[in-house]
Amino acid sequence: MTADTDKPPSREPMTAHEPARRGGSIVLVLLVAGGIVAAAVALMTIGRAQAQPYILGLLALLAMVGLFNLFAYAAGIIRFADRAADDPVMGRIADHAYDGLAVTDPRGHVVYSNAAYLALTGATNALDVRPVERVFIGNPDVSEAVFRLLKAAREGKRQQEEVRIAGTDGANGRWLRMRVRPLGQNKREAKYAVWSIADITRDRERQEDVFQELQHAIEYLDHAPCGFFSVNAAGALVYVNATLANWLDHDLAEIGSGGLKLTDIVSGDGAALLTSILPVPGEVKTEVLDIDLRMRGGKTMPVRLYHKLAFGADGVPGPSRTLVISRARDERFDPQRAAEVRFMRFFDHTPMAIATVDRSGAVVRANARFAKLAQSLSPDGAASKSIFATVSARDRSLLIAAINQAAEGQGDIPPVEAMLDGAKERWGQFFVTAVEEDEHETEAAIVYMLETTERRALENQINQSQKMDMVGQLAGGIAHDFNNVLSAIMMANDFLLNAHKPTDPSFQDIMQIKQNATRAATLVRQLLAFSRRQTLRPQVLALGDALSDLTMLLRRLIGEKVKLDLVHGRDLWPVKVDVSQFEQVIVNLAVNARDAMPDGGKLTVRTANVTSEASGQLAYKGMPPADYVRIDITDTGSGIAPDIVDKIFEPFFSTKEVGKGTGLGLSTVYGIVKQTGGFIYVDSEAGQGTSFHIFLPRHHPELEVQPDAAAANGGAKEPAAEAKPRADLTGQGTILLVEDEEGLRSLNARGLRSRGYNVIEASNGIEAMEALEQKNGAVDLVVSDVVMPEMDGPTLLKTMRGRNPDLKIIFVSGYAEDAFEKSLPENQQFAFLPKPFTLSQLVAAVKETMTLS
Repeated sequence: MTADTDKPPSREPMTAHEPARRGGSIVLVLLVAGGIVAAAVALMTIGRAQAQPYILGLLALLAMVGLFNLFAYAAGIIRFADRAADDPVMGRIADHAYDGLAVTDPRGHVVYSNAAYLALTGATNALDVRPVERVFIGNPDVSEAVFRLLKAAREGKRQQEEVRIAGTDGANGRWLRMRVRPLGQNKREAKYAVWSIADITRDRERQEDVFQELQHAIEYLDHAPCGFFSVNAAGALVYVNATLANWLDHDLAEIGSGGLKLTDIVSGDGAALLTSILPVPGEVKTEVLDIDLRMRGGKTMPVRLYHKLAFGADGVPGPSRTLVISRARDERFDPQRAAEVRFMRFFDHTPMAIATVDRSGAVVRANARFAKLAQSLSPDGAASKSIFATVSARDRSLLIAAINQAAEGQGDIPPVEAMLDGAKERWGQFFVTAVEEDEHETEAAIVYMLETTERRALENQINQSQKMDMVGQLAGGIAHDFNNVLSAIMMANDFLLNAHKPTDPSFQDIMQIKQNATRAATLVRQLLAFSRRQTLRPQVLALGDALSDLTMLLRRLIGEKVKLDLVHGRDLWPVKVDVSQFEQVIVNLAVNARDAMPDGGKLTVRTANVTSEASGQLAYKGMPPADYVRIDITDTGSGIAPDIVDKIFEPFFSTKEVGKGTGLGLSTVYGIVKQTGGFIYVDSEAGQGTSFHIFLPRHHPELEVQPDAAAANGGAKEPAAEAKPRADLTGQGTILLVEDEEGLRSLNARGLRSRGYNVIEASNGIEAMEALEQKNGAVDLVVSDVVMPEMDGPTLLKTMRGRNPDLKIIFVSGYAEDAFEKSLPENQQFAFLPKPFTLSQLVAAVKETMTLS
């Protein structure tokens, strides 16, 4: 404890030039204690009685000194010394710091400042010290920064500002860095603020010098006689010098702001040469490349690149540094270099991938197309070093054998067709040629590769189309023959039904024959639908109403486990379809969806209009842009495996068990949609469900042919089979029946005779013409088959109409009406009755046609 007895207490700020206070002394304490002990011993030697007054006086003196010290400590005259605060080392650090330091109290008065603060603020002594805001008052360049610092000091926050102080009398200005922070963390210390001021003028001058040097370097680089650019790992241009920007006619301000990529300035596939460099962790590679750069206007210029690329320890490439030398002038001044430029352009811009390889298959050099191909086949986007890595392991041995033959100097090596390695199925054709032997060269062969994926896909499509056409012709022919057989069965069955009453024991067996014949006729219609040769009776239809009418039927077909959801589009356009055939399409797809969801699921039928613009943006092949009405039928079932999704429309293809499907369901759907002029596509993923997308062309009523014109061009083609049965189907007249099937002809003749008609039979067109001549043309009606030997139905029609233009004719056929209509002359009227037909249908068609005027 020390007593401050030199001067009275004061609140003036303490500054760094005051001397440090002295600490207490242990020697003085020991001397005082020793003196008191010596006095006590001396008093004990003179006796208690004589020493008592002296002892009391000494105790009173000590008590008075102690009491005085207590009052002095309470009054602040005496205080205990804080050795941490009076530490001379800590005090000298702050006093002699290079930066100016000052501490202000809550009222903003400076309670401490070191010598550097006095020098930086221009104070001459401790009495002249001022706080920061008073030092720079009136300086507009500093006032805003000081205001922010004062605000931070009042809020107990940290703040830093750098300001420039203008010089006086022409002197250079100074840069000061001013900081403020609270003195401590507790509430009392946080009210005090510590100010720091540092002169950073020299640091600023050095920064400006460096900046000036950098500006000069950039200016030199920008206007160098060669180009320079840098590309990041994403392929974006992060820097292009002014020379290269001028060559390419690009605005320099657009480059580096995400406006350009490497592919924007490199012509063709040249960018693949830069992005397909094999990564080597920790190494720096420099490649010399001759490519063409593309100007903004589309023109190209030949250049040579010195492309430097550094890889990190993990193999990730950093930004590249590429020097660009223009070779455009070489074409004018150096013929040899001009020839080299032309060769490199040919080499890089050829649509064929070219690479030279050594005996092990390692790529020595390659053109841009090969680099792009190898890069697209690699899962990480980097080109492989070996050409064998581009080929599937299944066909790799074929390419290895071809390269070995070339390395041995053999010629005329057959091309190799191989599957390329990659996630998708791709194919390529490799042409391998030998390289002349040179002990200094490492190339063993030159490999030319053409990707044949699209060609093979087109060949598969053509083969598939031809196969479908052949199967369609076969199905149509079978259906025609079946129709003849079924017509005979159904006609004979009608005779039996007419001869037996319902009470007859055989009547039920005859009805069973009729039902099975009808089922067989349905199967034949499916075959004709696949071959697109069935007769359609299209009519204008509102799909929303048609689907609503099918709702109850669909719910019964799919069962209770499957939820049906119909989502109708607004204001659907009309379409022109055969109603019964359209219903068959929806029913077939719904049944297939039900079978794909044995444990239940959801079936969604959605309709919408698709404009011509929207259809043009769809990725479906073969569908031209036009207005369509779209029908999506989606289920949540098991889906279709990728290896069979292309076969589902083939006839007799089925994934169901034997006896649970004919395989004609989807083929029939395909045939009906195609014959209607629409398109059908499928999207499916195994385990994720299936979606069928049907596009039916929009019907335009304003383009509909007028009824008069329609009647003039075959208006009597409406089948008599659809006419309502009349009560009286008997008639009179002579009918010429032409049919090459003898059994069917005799049954038809028998049926017509039973209704009162006189029937003349002929097995082909020639016999029919002879019979017509014998009757001198006295025939009321001709009922003729279409497909017959020697003279078919259309030829017979032309010949007969040449002699009698008013002759009435009914064509019957197992084929569709459209199958032979094109071979008929225009403006010819005739009726048509599709096979198979019943006796009542035949008689009704005959009577209706004969009664027409």
